[in-house]
Amino acid sequence: MTFIVDLTSGTVEREYRSAGHFGGTILGLRLMAERTPAGLDPYDERALLFVAAGALGGTAAPGLAKAVFLAKSPLTGVAGEAHALGPFAAGMRGAGAQALAVVGRAERLSYLLVQGGEVTVHDAEDLRGYGVAAATDALRARHGERAHVAAIGPAGERLVRYASVVTDLAFPAARYGLGAVFGSKNLKAVVCVGDAPAEVADPAAVEALAAHYRDRLASNPLAALQHGEPGFAGWSGEPPAPGYASVRNFSVPGEHGLRVPAAAGYDGRAVATSGGCPGCPNDCLKVYAPPDLPERRTGGLGQEAFLSLGWNLGIDDLDAVLAANALCDDLGLDPVSLGGTLAFAMECAGRGLLPGGPAFGDAAALPRLVRDVAQRGRPLGDLLAEGSARAARWLGPATVPYAMTVRGAELPCFDPRVQPGLGLGYAVAPGGPRYDALEHDLVFDPDLGLTYSFAEAARVGAEPAPAGRLDKERGVRSARLLRLWSGLDALNLCVFASSPARPLTIDHLTALVTAVLGAEFTLDDLLEAGQRRLDELRAYAEREGGGPGELPDRLYDEPVTAGPHAGAVLDRTAFAEARAAFHAELGWPTPDTPQPPDPTP
Repeated sequence: MTFIVDLTSGTVEREYRSAGHFGGTILGLRLMAERTPAGLDPYDERALLFVAAGALGGTAAPGLAKAVFLAKSPLTGVAGEAHALGPFAAGMRGAGAQALAVVGRAERLSYLLVQGGEVTVHDAEDLRGYGVAAATDALRARHGERAHVAAIGPAGERLVRYASVVTDLAFPAARYGLGAVFGSKNLKAVVCVGDAPAEVADPAAVEALAAHYRDRLASNPLAALQHGEPGFAGWSGEPPAPGYASVRNFSVPGEHGLRVPAAAGYDGRAVATSGGCPGCPNDCLKVYAPPDLPERRTGGLGQEAFLSLGWNLGIDDLDAVLAANALCDDLGLDPVSLGGTLAFAMECAGRGLLPGGPAFGDAAALPRLVRDVAQRGRPLGDLLAEGSARAARWLGPATVPYAMTVRGAELPCFDPRVQPGLGLGYAVAPGGPRYDALEHDLVFDPDLGLTYSFAEAARVGAEPAPAGRLDKERGVRSARLLRLWSGLDALNLCVFASSPARPLTIDHLTALVTAVLGAEFTLDDLLEAGQRRLDELRAYAEREGGGPGELPDRLYDEPVTAGPHAGAVLDRTAFAEARAAFHAELGWPTPDTPQPPDPTP
């Protein structure tokens, strides 16, 4: 059942649908297609915003602490889907809701209260301008310390096109500007009150799966890395090889001299290192911030933060990165798009195309830059709040090559020159570029990969291959891996707990869904859900005029120059052939010559 909330009228209705969508992204896309006309501006009051734990999210079990936020993205113009890990999904279920669909625009800043299976609209004008932490504190003062809160900061109120929604202080639904959609509706927050546990059909089976996961924590290398400190998001130790990650806006694919902090560098910076995801023992998501930062609770550290706010900006100062990340969550900004947009501005300034712009490596200037973007302060902050693709259009054609975007959204910092399957995912996935849309190519490299994952990947038809090989088979393999993780996203299952490289194997995943829902669930069912989600995303993108995406020219023209990946670069012909094979595997027509959609309204 879905609550349909109209903020203009203040009315709430219930809509019941037959099964088959699992209450998550697939349902949200169908509601968007049915209830909104094509070509609608993302900020139009008729636009639909969808928030859901679904039928599985929020269940106290490994891999199920996940909620989805979905709307037409103000950044890309197609469906923007972002997931919040952490306790918010359990909060929705505890309050008596699996899904919310929000339309209309409130006359005053407002919030939704979900409690006891009811949804009501309340005034939040006194919270205008509050950061996420202050807003969360104020709402918990009203509704109890155990209330779960998804809130926007000043960036969302000011319609920054990559504003995020942050749940429970430190767990953002970061990408594609869904916080700006909240802001366009005068919606400050969703508050969930209640602690009724999500029901499961077979509690003993769920507990057995949780015990298996706990037993595998030490022996599975990725799970062990996630579980330990500083965790897989706390980059430490030896730096990655040149070309693995973006440095200075993907402009330095060779030796760069930037450091990775030692593990001891995180000492004294931990705010919370366990218990973030109810029911999951992995504790992937940890909270870190510099000891002297005024607001430390918002420092939820995702795997992309150090790269996006660090190396991509020519910065390797750990405290500067941790402070900028915590500030992003408090102000409500996506670190990936913010980092990509700042890196664009820094490169343009360095090339004389943005006089007075920021400089690579200037860690001291980073806090003010972050605040200026969130507040749309000063002309530069207002320009960069639009994202790098729109900023390039405003600055002029000479700057366009330095906007590292697909569909108007900034690229993740994992470089596709070294892992071309990731590049296919960035370009072809119909919702926009994500680093966690499919497992990374290096995992399946015969020499460098995680050999224990090969059998799992083979179950979906993805055989090992050298990471840098780009051919038709790469296209087929990447499409199959994308379909697998699309199935996880469709069900609100966490990819960081799951096959092919983590403890929840395909058999464990299907057993988990069976145990929770009480009906047999198979690998075929999982892949079918993944295909349906991709098909629905693609259909919506086509309806909205979003054609095939294309990677920036730099990734085809500038090879890696040092290290074990020296010479790695994308070949245009091979990429086009792999993309055609990718489309064929998913049953989609072969794309014409790709032209990225113009996201400018």
